[in-house]
Amino acid sequence: MVIREDEDTLVTALSRIAEAIEDNSDILKGIKAHYDGVVPIMTRNAKRAEDIHKEAENSFSNQVKSIFAS
Repeated sequence: MVIREDEDTLVTALSRIAEAIEDNSDILKGIKAHYDGVVPIMTRNAKRAEDIHKEAENSFSNQVKSIFAS
């Protein structure tokens, strides 16, 4: 009987491990979906902000140059 109880315990433990792996896989899929949805937007916004910053720097530089060029 002890062997049967040990087998049941082992089967139960392995089943719980398999369920945990499935749960973790679902969680990771959700994280990946969120990441894939958010990162491109963040990248695009960062590029826009950088472009606006560069444009502002160039605009200011040109204004300063025009003041002293007169």
